[in-house]
This record gives sequence, structure tokens and C-alpha cells, in this order.
Amino acid sequence: MDLHFTNALATPEEKAAVDRAVASIPAGAPKRSYLPPVLHAIQNAAGWISPGALNYASSLLEVPPADAFGVADFYGLFATQPQPPAVAHICDDVACQVQGSARLCAAMEEACGPAGSSKDGRTTWQRSPCLGLCEKAPAAFVKVAVPRPSEQALGFAQPADVQAALTGRPIPQRPLRVSIPQLGQSGLQLLRRIGQVDPESFADFCAAGGFLALRRAIALGPAAVIREVIESKLAGRGGAAFPTGQKWDALRNAPSPRYLICNADESEPGTFKDRVLLEGDPFALLESMTIAAFATGCEQGYLYLRGEYPEARRRVEHAIRESRANGFLGDNIAGLGVRFDIELRIGAGAYICGEETALLNSIEGYRGEPRNKPPFPTQAGLFGKPTIINNVETLLNIPHIILQGGKAFAAVGTERSTGTKLFCLSGHVAKPGVYEAPFGITLRQLLDLAGGIAGAGKLQAVLIGGAAGAFLGPHELDTPLTFEDLRAAGAALGSGVVLPLDDSVDLRRMLLRIAAFFRDESCGQCVPCRIGTLRQQEIVQRLVSGKPWISVSGELLLLREVGQAMRDASICGLGQTASSAIESALAKFPVFEGPR
Repeated sequence: MDLHFTNALATPEEKAAVDRAVASIPAGAPKRSYLPPVLHAIQNAAGWISPGALNYASSLLEVPPADAFGVADFYGLFATQPQPPAVAHICDDVACQVQGSARLCAAMEEACGPAGSSKDGRTTWQRSPCLGLCEKAPAAFVKVAVPRPSEQALGFAQPADVQAALTGRPIPQRPLRVSIPQLGQSGLQLLRRIGQVDPESFADFCAAGGFLALRRAIALGPAAVIREVIESKLAGRGGAAFPTGQKWDALRNAPSPRYLICNADESEPGTFKDRVLLEGDPFALLESMTIAAFATGCEQGYLYLRGEYPEARRRVEHAIRESRANGFLGDNIAGLGVRFDIELRIGAGAYICGEETALLNSIEGYRGEPRNKPPFPTQAGLFGKPTIINNVETLLNIPHIILQGGKAFAAVGTERSTGTKLFCLSGHVAKPGVYEAPFGITLRQLLDLAGGIAGAGKLQAVLIGGAAGAFLGPHELDTPLTFEDLRAAGAALGSGVVLPLDDSVDLRRMLLRIAAFFRDESCGQCVPCRIGTLRQQEIVQRLVSGKPWISVSGELLLLREVGQAMRDASICGLGQTASSAIESALAKFPVFEGPR
């Protein structure tokens, strides 16, 4: 390959960071796929990715520097222009907007100057999309490069805490139980160990029933495991609701090698359940991934974790090390002749990488842009090989299915929505957090479980499914929370977001934030989404400011036409759902008044 470099040189510190990252690449592994981890190493060491560091990394990885720059420039947590070494990312997305993020942003502007600027040359701040700390809003994510790299996710963030974190000082956080109001209650499945078992203790996990499901799965054999999953009618919990057993069965007879990927890049505004699971019960995910790998014949797995979850990363890294040391990952798991190992990959601030084929491109070292389907990942996925991709919550249901049986699992919930579901409640609710309840619970019952509506006034609307979801009105509170019932109501369960808003919220501003989110997060690969999300935001901005081009009715008609174009012609689900919440609000509420 003919590589062309500039004259820019890396600093000794940048070279050392790259050398350490490159030295960890396994022999025979595709070098290109380690470009994102190397970029993380540079960013963490220097606070930004300089042309010299990019030259040096590209030469070692044999990637054209222009190509490497395109990857670095794609991700929100990578900086390709000089910036201070300490950066605070302040969430101003839907959940934090409701809980006072504007005041936190104003305080940061007073202390550091406008977003992106710096008064002291050492610290700065930026506005950020959802950080996955919605139950502890307002939230911040602070990254410090020098003199000592650190990352902190701050819930209930106060200006003084953010300022202290920018100096690298550790800020104590409230315990995980704050995020689980049901903690210790009987009848829980996915949440039952959290708060009861030390998440960093391999021995405690085993004493609480850990790896029993894996041993039973190996005794049953791959075909029987897949039969149980099919009988359970488990549908994917990441938003698409595809039958898990059917997906696994499609891989059974595929040629080797095959890959297993856990998608832990939850970035949907209002979603935080995977973070709570990974922080509170990390060994359970490793067991679940191993069962899935055994059933589908995969010997290598990847866990793709969003970059804004430093505590989840630390817990998962520890769990992987402990599992290997105790013989539950590697060449001969539990002495039963099963081979499987997991590599952790860290995202870098790209919502689109939650889409399964964009995630594949990211792991392979490319921009996180979706692929056309077919072929589907089970046919040609990671490195062109058959691949299974499931999200965290989906996988964590597997041990229960193996131990209880698929039919017993299917007996909970409804005929088409089986088992329990994790719901992420934030916004104007008395007790925000992750809740586990059987499918079929009504929206009203779920809100009552969370203590009812909080805030300054009465309920105005409930956002279901996140920015890509839909709004329901107070008259729809008796809607059962199932895939089929929400579909009939013109909504989607998605990743389990339930965000009630009282009537003090300016719904117009909420819709503008959703439009801005999709404009920012569009990967730009396809024209309908790249241009459509921009035009959508422009139209909503004109309506919010009261300056329509012709009339309000004309703008609303144009907005619907743009939404339809995105649904019809976008490559992936981002563009196809970018107008969903906005159009649902316009259909149900008098959001914009004016001459017709």
C-alpha cells in the first residue's frame, strides 16, 4: 500500500502511548481493527489527536493517514484540533434538560467561558448528547489527559464537582442502589443480584448461582440450548425486537470462524439500563455471552461498550481478568473443552454505532457507518464472517431461560412479548431509575410503581422509546407496555425509555432538542438522512422562533414530507426514525399555534 505522510512528528509522549497500544495487538490480528484503540490511547495521553501522532500510528498500523483522520474525526470523543487537556462534557439532552442542565451549562460558561473556549488553557467544556446517567440528571462526563489521565461520569452534577473533576480530583458518587428503586425486592430476575453481591468478586458471583446456567447449557448441548431460546420467544431488547432464537439458529450451520458481539453501546437518550447491569452484575454478562457462543459455535467474542461509561468499563475489565484467571474464559472453560474469549472494545461517542452494522465497521477500524442489508451479519458480519449481535439485556435473559426452561420463560408476560422488561424511568417521576416488570404492565401502573409524577405541574406527555420513539398523552396511560400494544398505539418500546414530562416543560424546545440530536448524530453516509435531519431541525427552529417561511401549516406539511423521505430512503434506522417523536407530538398535542 502506498502511504503518504506529512512532515508532522509525534511527541515522545504520543509515541509512547501508541507503542503501548500497538504492543497489545495479538499476533496475526488485523492491524486496521486496532485503529480505534490506538486513537483512544493518543487522546487519553495528549488530550487530542495531533497530525504527528496520527502519522506515527498510521505508519505502524499500515493505514493511510487521510483514512485514519477520517476515522478520528468521525467520533465525538476524539478531538482532531488542539484543545485543553481537561474537558467536561455537560449533557443537555432530554432528561437532563428537564432536570436543570441549563443552569449547569450557565455555571460552566461563567467559569470557563463559552462552550469550547478556555480561560486558563487547561480546562474547557462542551455540550453533550445523552450520557446515560438520566436517572441522576443533570450529568457530566469529565476526561483529563495530563498530568494524569482520568475519566469520571458525574451524576447529580454540581458546578463545583465538575470544576474539581477537571483537576483530576476523584468525586465520590452515590451508590448504585440509587439507580434501582426495587433493590432487594423478590421476584426480580435481571436485577436480583445487584446490591446483594459484590460485583467485583468472582467467588460471590459463583456463590449466588453464577455459572450454573453455563454448566447446564454445556450439558444440554448447542442444539438443545437454541431450542430452549426459541421456545422462550425471547425478542431482542435493543429496539428491533427480532426473535433471538431465530437469529442464533441462522448461525448454527454457518462456516467458521464465527463471531459473537455484545452491543453495549446504549446511546438512546433516556436509556441507562445496560450501564446499571454492567456496573452491578458484570460476571453475569460474561456467563451469558459464553452460553451464546457455545450454542452458536463462536470462539471469539467482542463486547462493544460506550465510551462514556468509565465505571462499567472498569468493572467489565476486572470481570474478564477474573474469569480468565479462574478458567471461565479461554481455551478450556471450566475444564469442559469449550473455547471462548472476549475482547473489550470502547466506543468513542457515536450514537450510530448502536446500529449493528455500524458497530461492525467500528470494530474493524472504520468510520461507524451502516452497511446495506442484505447480507445480514449472520451471513457476512465481522471481518466478513458469520456474526451474532445481541445487546446486554437480551443476553442476560439467557441464563434464566436455561435454568427455568423456555416454556416457563414464555409463560411470563404476553403471548408475543415474553418475560420481564427493564424500563428506564427519568424526567418528572418521583423515583427515577431502572425498573423490572413483566411485559403487559400498563404505563399507568409503571408510573405508579415509580412513585407517580413529580415536578411542578400535571402530566403533559410521556416520551416512550427515547428520541427515536414517540410521545403518548395522559389519555393513553392504560396502554399495556408490550411490543404489539405500543405498535398499535403508534409508538415503539425501543430500549425501554419512559420519560414523563409535566406541563411546565416547553414541548417545542424538547422537539428542537430531539431534532438537533439527530442532526448531530447522523453519520452523513446517505443523503436522505444527512440532509433530512438538517432540514428537520431548520423547520422546527423556525417554528419555535415563530418565523415560518410562509405559514405554520406550510412548515408542518414540509416537516411531514421530510420525515416521510427519511423513512422511505434512509439506509438505517437512525434516519428511518429521526422524525418519529416529533411527528407523534405534532399529531397529539397543539405544539405550534398560528395562522393556517
